[in-house]
Amino acid sequence: MTSYSDPSAATSANQEAPVAPLAIQRVRHPLEARQAQVLARHQISPGFVRLTLGGAEMVDFVSLGFDDHFKLILPAQGADRPVLPRLEDGRPVFEGPRPMMRDYTPQRYDAAAGTLEVEFALHEAGPASDWARQAAVGSWVGVAGPRGSMVVPPDLPWHVLMGDASALPAIVRRLAELPASTRAIVRVMVESPADQRTLASAAALDVAWVDSLPAAARSLVLPEGAGYLWAAGEHSDMAAVRDVLRALPGADPRRMRVSAYWRRGDAGHHAELAD
Repeated sequence: MTSYSDPSAATSANQEAPVAPLAIQRVRHPLEARQAQVLARHQISPGFVRLTLGGAEMVDFVSLGFDDHFKLILPAQGADRPVLPRLEDGRPVFEGPRPMMRDYTPQRYDAAAGTLEVEFALHEAGPASDWARQAAVGSWVGVAGPRGSMVVPPDLPWHVLMGDASALPAIVRRLAELPASTRAIVRVMVESPADQRTLASAAALDVAWVDSLPAAARSLVLPEGAGYLWAAGEHSDMAAVRDVLRALPGADPRRMRVSAYWRRGDAGHHAELAD
């Protein structure tokens, strides 16, 4: 396992800082790259598969934020295992050609078992989805990160969660974390009705499967109080959603995050859409 730290981090998982009640906290983690093995696979629907990753190097994996992302490092063509980076002048360096990597959400980590569940959308052709489509139990893959977490208090009075298929793992994770005292307004867009599923949470749920995320954002009426607005998906959709959400009565940009998980024509795109 390769491990290295971000020297610019102000707050780390091992360094506690005073946090105001219901404050959103950014936490940086020492970056670690691990070898992991597929322990199980479950076909959730025609367009989604969930892989369970584990192994000796996964025992101290850390993910504090529901929308964290890590780098999935794929083995090179014909190789059994991926090549992990080494540290050089504070940066990860690969021996030989840089391997194919993609960002994924750590949907559920079981610390006792040392296992990580990761969900893959299979509709779009791409190196990671192609690998997940055929990955057998016993296959090896690399897991690097997460580099940091944005920790959003689950007991805020309400949460708006919006996204396409790429955002569904983070939405499912957040819903599992919310207590019964909260309300969750969820709007999700998937390509096929066959990929719609029952979403569960202790929170009071308002769920709709939609054809347009910008249109769904325009129809929102935010509850009173201090809630949290979150959206992720395709870049142009998220740019439109961000503009709509910022203009909603009751929206607070300090409690909002909109991210572009992908861009049409650029499979490796991943960016947070800041003001």
